[in-house]
Amino acid sequence: MSTATTIRAPDLDMPGIAWLNVPRPLTLSELRGRLVILDFWSFCCINCLHSLETLRRLEDAFPRELVVIGVHSPKFTAERDLENVRQAVLRHRISHPIAHDPDRRLWERYAVGAWPTLVIVSPDGHIVSETRGEPDAEQLRSLVQQLLDEERTRGRLQPAPLELRAESSGGGRFRFPAKVKPMPGVRQRWAIADAGNHQIVLLEDDGTEIQRFGDGQPGFKDGPGLAARFDTPQGLVCSAHAIFVADTGNHAIRHIDIGERVVTTLAGTGRRGLALGSPRPARQIALASPWDLELDGAQLFIANAGTHQLATLDLKRGRLGLLAGSGREALVDGAAYEASLAQPSGLVLDDSGEVLYFVDSESSAVRALTLDGQRRVTTICGRGLFEFGHVNGAFAIALFQHPLGIAWADGALLVADSYNGTVRRIDLGGGQVSDVDDGFMCEDSLCLTLAEPSGVWADCAERVLVADTNNHRVLEYRVKERRSRTWAG
Repeated sequence: MSTATTIRAPDLDMPGIAWLNVPRPLTLSELRGRLVILDFWSFCCINCLHSLETLRRLEDAFPRELVVIGVHSPKFTAERDLENVRQAVLRHRISHPIAHDPDRRLWERYAVGAWPTLVIVSPDGHIVSETRGEPDAEQLRSLVQQLLDEERTRGRLQPAPLELRAESSGGGRFRFPAKVKPMPGVRQRWAIADAGNHQIVLLEDDGTEIQRFGDGQPGFKDGPGLAARFDTPQGLVCSAHAIFVADTGNHAIRHIDIGERVVTTLAGTGRRGLALGSPRPARQIALASPWDLELDGAQLFIANAGTHQLATLDLKRGRLGLLAGSGREALVDGAAYEASLAQPSGLVLDDSGEVLYFVDSESSAVRALTLDGQRRVTTICGRGLFEFGHVNGAFAIALFQHPLGIAWADGALLVADSYNGTVRRIDLGGGQVSDVDDGFMCEDSLCLTLAEPSGVWADCAERVLVADTNNHRVLEYRVKERRSRTWAG
């Protein structure tokens, strides 16, 4: 943390800034007498999402002395859209004021250079501290307490409540559904990570709901299915008798025994962890926002988005260790431990079980890890952290925008290209990328375009299910008929 006591903080009153969670725009002058934290963030950034819990605890601890303002500073084109920001505010349960700065004018005015950056402004309007990167929770709380004590001694602290106005929430049967995966067996069933409801849902093949797991409130609790608690689960994978859950908000891997209807924890401590290394007992390892899972016999693959790594959990031995990724956020191919990943968010094995494909959301890339022989990471499509778009064609020119989901489909890959609001097909043999959902006839009474889809699965080559996250539903594409409809939601 750096400090400066002589720089007056630029005000927030600028053209082009839209505000959420408050009835009107805010200025620093009207917040005089309170400590202000400006959180420069983007809703794509995993470190920004980790910071939200730290900020939430500070707001709870100092509700009248401290004001947190999120200055949303987009990286991706889709993040410039105010409605997308509103959905992110709801999805991540953000209650403090948000100043949406689509052109990053405040970012430039404050000379910010990284996501997230926290700028602390004193009660008399001066910048007193700046933190770049994900803050240490205890250090930040200690600093805030120190600054409040100093300002109280000087007589400059004037605590007061802040008028807030929560954004209208959406959702119905589902709320921000994430991954959708099949449960193998004679009778076809499906599991959905219903992230916004903090539940896992089991459905029949026609979309009829069978059962929910989790009581619907965020928390970290094992036990009977409807008494257990999850926190924003994003990913899952199924065996014939169990559902394995990437319990993202709890930084944990959970297990649902379908027969016994009991939830247990396989890995994680409930707290955000650092970079992964050699195998150790899984319950002793702190994970960081696991986002998706894949299963191969007794081996569970984990997309540990928060440390930009892939991990593997030996289900028989209960040990978890690094599979790939140096822990540095970048797009660098090579030997598994030396390669650099960027927020891996979706996993799928090919038919042979020898290649693990994954999407790196922050580099808008689709990549592969070979599992036989020497493990190596290669990039199929993607150019870097700041190169993205919606371009079809040969792999060398194709562009994605923050993809989150991936599925295997008879020699091809399907990708939930989240920020482009579409599903893409990667023809591995032909070396071409195309849109899947172009020209389908919608059978719904109200036809909606995809809104940040984050999960996709192919049921053979004839049916594709898509978690249409911001529309709170699962969409079905019947490929040969070129028709689509809401399957569940």
